[in-house]
Amino acid sequence: MKSLISLWLKLADEMASELHTSAAMDSKTVQARVKHEGLSFLTITLPAYGKGFELSLDQGQVDRSLFCFCGRTGGLPTFLSGFLGHVFDTSSGVLLDTPDTYAIQCIRQLTLMFAKIDLPCSDARTANAMSGYVQCEKEMASIQNSWSPRLLEDFQRVAMLLFRDTFSYMDRKIYDGEVVPKHGPGATADGLLGNKKYTQRIWTDRLEKYFPAGEYLFPSWKHYSFDEDDVHFLEPDAEIPVKVISVPKTQKTPRIIAMEPTAVQYVQQGLLEVMLEGIRKVDFLRTFLGFDDQEPNQLMAKEGSLNGELATLDLSEASDRVSYQLVRKMMQRFPHLREGIDATRSRKADVPGEGIISLSKYASMGSALCFPIEAMVFLTIIFLGIERELRTSLDRKTIKSFLGRVRVYGDDIIIPVEYVHTVIELLETYGFLVNSSKSFWTGRFRESCGKEYYDGEDVSVVRVRRMFPTSQQDGRAIISLVSLRNQLYRAGHWQTVEWLDGKIKKMIHHFPVVLPSSPVLGRESFLGYETQKVHRTLHAPLVKGLVVSSRIPQNSIGGSDALLKVFHQFHRRESADGAHLMPHLRATAGGDDHLQRSGRPQSVFTKLRWSSPF
Repeated sequence: MKSLISLWLKLADEMASELHTSAAMDSKTVQARVKHEGLSFLTITLPAYGKGFELSLDQGQVDRSLFCFCGRTGGLPTFLSGFLGHVFDTSSGVLLDTPDTYAIQCIRQLTLMFAKIDLPCSDARTANAMSGYVQCEKEMASIQNSWSPRLLEDFQRVAMLLFRDTFSYMDRKIYDGEVVPKHGPGATADGLLGNKKYTQRIWTDRLEKYFPAGEYLFPSWKHYSFDEDDVHFLEPDAEIPVKVISVPKTQKTPRIIAMEPTAVQYVQQGLLEVMLEGIRKVDFLRTFLGFDDQEPNQLMAKEGSLNGELATLDLSEASDRVSYQLVRKMMQRFPHLREGIDATRSRKADVPGEGIISLSKYASMGSALCFPIEAMVFLTIIFLGIERELRTSLDRKTIKSFLGRVRVYGDDIIIPVEYVHTVIELLETYGFLVNSSKSFWTGRFRESCGKEYYDGEDVSVVRVRRMFPTSQQDGRAIISLVSLRNQLYRAGHWQTVEWLDGKIKKMIHHFPVVLPSSPVLGRESFLGYETQKVHRTLHAPLVKGLVVSSRIPQNSIGGSDALLKVFHQFHRRESADGAHLMPHLRATAGGDDHLQRSGRPQSVFTKLRWSSPF
C-alpha cells in the first residue's frame, strides 16, 4: 500500500506543478486518511469524490453534498482546491466559462485511479451483493405484474420494426437445424473445464426438441447409437441451476455473474453466432448495436461532449433487470426462435447464502446470449421513447434517420439529448435503473465504453489494476505494473514514469526500451526502441528482457469426443466445402496438442530471454 500512496503523491506533485499550484496539503490529507482508514480511502472514498466532481461538471456548479469528506475554502472543497480553482469559480463554485480541461483530467486521475483495482470485497459487502441479487428478482416479479397489455404490445410492435429480419433469419436457422454449438472458455455450473466439456453426456428435455443430443454431443448419429444409453436427460424440474458467484469489480461492490451449465452454454454459443449473423445482415442494426467494437460509442461520446447534442446513459444491474417476459414478447411471432431461446435459458439460480431461487430475468451475466439480447431490449425501449416524443408511429424510414445518433453497446447507451427524459421514464417503467452518477446530458462531460470527454477533449484516466508486485515471481502484477508505466508515459506523466522506472528496474533488472508490439516487457518511448545486439543469422535487432509465458492445463480427450472437437474447429475455419476442408484435415492429422491441453492458463509467468524490441 505504501507504493500506491507514493504513486499518488508523485502524480499529484507533477500535475500540480503543471498547473502552477501546490498539492502539499492534499498529500498530507491523503496520507492521514489512509493511515486511519486504510486502502478503502483510495479505492472507495476518493472515487466517490471523483463521481461527485463529474456530476458537478454536469450541473454547472459545485454540489456541496457530493463532497462530504472534506471542508470548504470559499465555494470549493478544501481537498484538491488548487486544481478545482481551474475549473470552478473559487467564491461561488460556479463552473468557469472556459474551464481548464487538463485540470479536469488531473482531478479525475487523482480520484479515480484506484477505483477498479483487482481486490476482493469484504465478506459483508459480498453478502450484501448476493442479497441484492435476490431482492432484484423480487422487484422484477412485482414490476412485471404492473405492465399493461398496451405497454407490452407497444414494445413488441417497435421490436418488430427493428428486428423482424434478424428474428426471421434465426427462426429459419433453428428450424433447419443449422445452429452449430460451441464450447466457451469459461467455467461452468457443473465444473467441466477445457476439453472435458466435450465428454459431457447431460442433456435436457427442453434442449432435445430443437437441439437433439445425437447431433450435438456426438460427431454423428452412428456414434450416438453406440453410446445412447450414456446420455442422461434432465426434466425441467431436475435441471442444473446457474451457479451465482462474485468476481472483483471495485472494493465497494463485487460484480455478480452466473455460471451456466455446460449443455446450456454449449448451445447458447451457437445461437450467439446465428444472432450476430442475423444482426449483421440488417444494415442499420450494425450501426445501432455494437458487440465487439467500442470505438463508435467513444467517438459519439466525444461528439456529444463537444456539441451537447448526444447524451450518454448508463444502467445499474442492467443484465439482472431484463425481464424474460419482455424477451418472450419480443420474439413471440417466431415460434422456433422463441422456443429455442427458452430451451437455452436457465430457470433457476443457486445463490450463496440464499439457496436456489426461480428467475424472472432472462439471464445474468455469464449467459452467452445475455449481452446481445439486453442490447436489443434497450434499443427497442429507446425507439419507443423516441416515438412517444415525436407523437407519431415509427416506420423504418424514421428509424434510419437516427443513424449516427443512437447506439447501444451493452448497457452503454447514446441517444439525442431531446429524448432523454422520455427514454429514461420508459426504461424505469420497464424495470431498469438509470445510473445517475454515470449518465450525462446537460453539461459538456460525456463517458461511454471506457472513454471520457469534456468539450471534445479526452479526459480519460489511467487506472491501477493490481497491487504492486513484491517479487519477480508475481507475473501478473509485474505485467500490470509495466502496463501502468507505459500508459502513464503515453499520457505524458513523465516525472512519475521516471520514478516508476526506478522501482521496476530494482525488481526485474532487464527493462529495455521497446515498441508496444514487442513480446518483451519493456519501456515504451516516442523515440523508438533500443538494440542491445544483433541476431547472428537473421541480423535482426535483439534486446534482453522478460517475456510473458503461460501454461495451458493438461486436459486430454480421445475417441468420438476428440473427433467432435475437430469437426467443430473445421466448421469454424472453413465452409462445408470438402475441397476447402481437406487441406486442413491433412495439416492437422499429425498435430493433436489441442486434444491434450485446453482451457484458460492456470498461471502466467515471465522468462528472461533475448527477443525482438518491435
